Amino acid sequence: MGKQRVLSGVQPTGNLHLGNYLGAIRNWVEIQDQYDNFFCVVDLHAITVPHNPATLAADTYAIAALYLACGIDLKYSNIFVQSHVSAHSELAWLLNCITPLNWLQDMIQFKEKAVKQGENVGAGLLIYPVLMAADILLYQADKVPVGEDQKQHLELTRDIVNRFNHQFAKDKPVLKLPDPLIRKEGARVMSLTDGTRKMSKSDPSELSRINVLDPPDQIANKIKRCKTDPVKGLSFDDPERPECNNLLTLYMLLSGKKKEEVAAECQDMGWGQFKPLLTETAINALKPIQEKYQEITADKGYLESVLRDGREKAEAVANQTLADVKAALGYSLPV
Repeated sequence: MGKQRVLSGVQPTGNLHLGNYLGAIRNWVEIQDQYDNFFCVVDLHAITVPHNPATLAADTYAIAALYLACGIDLKYSNIFVQSHVSAHSELAWLLNCITPLNWLQDMIQFKEKAVKQGENVGAGLLIYPVLMAADILLYQADKVPVGEDQKQHLELTRDIVNRFNHQFAKDKPVLKLPDPLIRKEGARVMSLTDGTRKMSKSDPSELSRINVLDPPDQIANKIKRCKTDPVKGLSFDDPERPECNNLLTLYMLLSGKKKEEVAAECQDMGWGQFKPLLTETAINALKPIQEKYQEITADKGYLESVLRDGREKAEAVANQTLADVKAALGYSLPV
């Protein structure tokens, strides 16, 4: 039997931060030799909220370059841009037509983001989970690396698969049920300004996150100013100290040390001793990624060739799935 297939992606909405890297991309890198991987830059998702057209293309290429800089290996993985494969949009429309409205209205992220956008909320924000399902299902993915906050979207994808196969492909299922791949540690990296909230690109404060391309002085400033507490001695998993748990987790993940080792090392530390340690560790961990990124972006032709090859491989798989879905729905196919 061949390798199982993995599909995942990141939106090109600004720089990658440590939450994206530690919660997603580093996990992709560590497991990529075990799977047949399709990693896309999901630029169609980027316009479900207000975006800057002047930077969308550049941000898309930057995320693709960061995939490579973080260690995605083309021997095991295909990198492509979502909008370059038209099957994503077409399958999303077909699946929208069979997805009950109440399924989408129950999505937690829609409720949260719709409140922020008020009357200006677009229909795309409501239906983008169906586009996410289309992203996954086009490639007949066996596994989808997701954070805890994305599990509901994968459950919706599975519901859509069951509904479609039951209604249109009972005798021979067309769509595959995907399963989640969830990293036990680091799957949910929290904000530097509020340890109860996820680190996010949408947070208006730059101090809330460390970006993968932040220079050393910015990393130092953000860690110096991050929220802490007055308690001396640092420990994991204290519900009364969410910032402490988050910063220790960051140190653990960036240093590569085990949780027990970090707990013993830091149990008697104060913040004045720990913050410089975390700063040095973060700078050293991100330095090789930043150097590789500069090397990749200096050769635009190379990056374009990677995305062109990735698109061709993605289209070969996606177009076959789309044809099977359209046939099951009763469409006449081109001759």
